[in-house]
Amino acid sequence: MNTRNTNEGGGVEYQQQQQQQKKRKEEETPLMALNHVSRLCRSVDKSRDFYKGMLGFVEMERPDSLDFNGAWLFNYGVGCEDMEAIERKLMDRNIKYMKTTLGDDSQSKIDQLFFTDPDGFMIEICNCENLRLIPQGSLGKIKLPSNQHNPPVELGKKDDARF
Repeated sequence: MNTRNTNEGGGVEYQQQQQQQKKRKEEETPLMALNHVSRLCRSVDKSRDFYKGMLGFVEMERPDSLDFNGAWLFNYGVGCEDMEAIERKLMDRNIKYMKTTLGDDSQSKIDQLFFTDPDGFMIEICNCENLRLIPQGSLGKIKLPSNQHNPPVELGKKDDARF
């Protein structure tokens, strides 16, 4: 009686499974999360007040490497764990892209890849988790770690919901 498991020790099935897993891993896109959205607004001040007051957004200090006034891009940025993998994927698919690096120190250095979707909308892939987040003003009771992009916010009781 043969009790040897064909999936152990390099059997043909095992090798095929390993190759399939490796191929799937290579095809995976190492994206983490939506990182930011840049959009056109009539008034930066009014929009800032609305998003802070109505939705509880927290304004962060702008790093020196992003020294500009207001918004200038119409895109959304997606955080990525492996910028080289995304760049290879863009090259493999013959998608034109622009590569930039902002900042000069390791804590604030951000790599970015810009390209458009089939409809011409700009997409930014970035390792924006390298960007150290510093609240611009007092946050009151909210404690925001400088390396966390989504501040922990304690929501009111369920009875407080108004929807």
